[in-house]
Amino acid sequence: MTQTITQSPEKTLDLLWSRVRRRGDLPGFSRVIGAIVGAMRGDNDREFNMTKTVLADPALTQRVLRLANSAMYSVFGQDINTVSKAVIVLGTDSIGHLALGLKLIDGLSAASPESCGARGEMEKALLAGHIARQVASTATMYDTEEAVVCSMLHSLGRMMVSFYLPELWQAIQERLAEGGSEMTATDEVLGLGFDAVGRLVAQQWGLPAGLVATLHDVVPRLAHEPLGHTDWLAAVSTLSTRCADLICSQPAAGGILDAAIGELAGDYASMLGLDREQLLVAVEGARESAQNDAGVQLPRLAHAEPAAQGSVQIALAGKPVDAAQILARGVADMRGASASASTSQLLTMALETVFKGLGFSRTIAFLRNPDQERYVARLVFGDGLQELASRLAFSDAYQPDVFHAALANDKMIFIENAQDPNFMTKLPRWLKEALPTATSFMVLPLIVNRHPIGLIYGDWDLSLPRAKINFPEVVPLDELRQLVVRAIEQRRQVDPSWGRGKL
Repeated sequence: MTQTITQSPEKTLDLLWSRVRRRGDLPGFSRVIGAIVGAMRGDNDREFNMTKTVLADPALTQRVLRLANSAMYSVFGQDINTVSKAVIVLGTDSIGHLALGLKLIDGLSAASPESCGARGEMEKALLAGHIARQVASTATMYDTEEAVVCSMLHSLGRMMVSFYLPELWQAIQERLAEGGSEMTATDEVLGLGFDAVGRLVAQQWGLPAGLVATLHDVVPRLAHEPLGHTDWLAAVSTLSTRCADLICSQPAAGGILDAAIGELAGDYASMLGLDREQLLVAVEGARESAQNDAGVQLPRLAHAEPAAQGSVQIALAGKPVDAAQILARGVADMRGASASASTSQLLTMALETVFKGLGFSRTIAFLRNPDQERYVARLVFGDGLQELASRLAFSDAYQPDVFHAALANDKMIFIENAQDPNFMTKLPRWLKEALPTATSFMVLPLIVNRHPIGLIYGDWDLSLPRAKINFPEVVPLDELRQLVVRAIEQRRQVDPSWGRGKL
């Protein structure tokens, strides 16, 4: 006998949000999407903000670079070594969708739901993302990573209910086992459908409106003209989710699964502007990639052991042992992009290269603003620097300190022990007040036609082992500086006001 549970939509949502507050948002995803979505929406410095957001998560950085160098995305025929170059090559939106997708994968893989139903829905969502990537890469006019995110979130309502409201999920499953439809069962138990729950959660998380609009099932139909962008994403998400459901629930033997997937492919091929055979190849490719991709845990499909706790999150630990090689690879990225990248893009690549290559705690690009007669921090990598931005500035009038010495002599200066009491008296007040924990730091001046226009600063703080810059690292740093200076010089020939408060 089916248990009678009938709730109004309001009561269901109140119960859901109370459980979310008690247990925390779906692990590993909603906590970080604000920064990613904010970088996608921003009008100013979008590429830099996206780069900084990705670099703040070492595991995400590695996985973005891994995918950017995969056969699907390697458009330049050369390695991509920096996130900033990946942003240039793939675009801010693609990297944003890629980051959202990877963080959702992390969240679903790390979640330990009490019910098998929740675990099963999460596995299906991961597989749906694989299928969408294969389908969207076949239809080359669409943003592959956007399709992946939409498809993984297509069953967001099902995941939220199964994860947070297992008793209501069980009541729905009992009704389905008795032959009822999902629409009727969810209306009776929840007072609203899974689609509606998913859209409300996505809105609560602040996801883009265009993405939220795709979170509904699309009934297959003959397409007399191409679908609009949102409708196409909704259709491919529906197909991917239904295929994933079949793969996870139907026995592979006996041809039952292949026949069911073939029927789905035939239903949706016309809508998606693809052939049935193309969809079948895409689904099969997704099944193989889901089984072979060690970075995505699909227990039912891959039978893989969960990754060890330390195998994904890699904390920064100061200067890498292969610092010179990392710097050289970053400079190679800059050299390869110099003909097409904007000055701000190249400066972002330089800052990232220094930040990662030397394992600095903080890296800052200062540019001279002639109107203010000051050097002002324009781009920053490192924790807590955004709040300090207003204090990261100093006068362009000469003072006898290491910053003006580097600018006056056009020479890199490295201070090995900034905490030495005898030396601290020679440091400018703004540095001691804004960055008091710096133990060692580097000043890399940027000089155009013998006129100082800025500098790149990087430091190791008290939380990291003491380190220094050795000669093998000086060579790539010097080339990095030359590439930035050349780009600024060319930009200023076109726009003499470049750098005055904007990039």
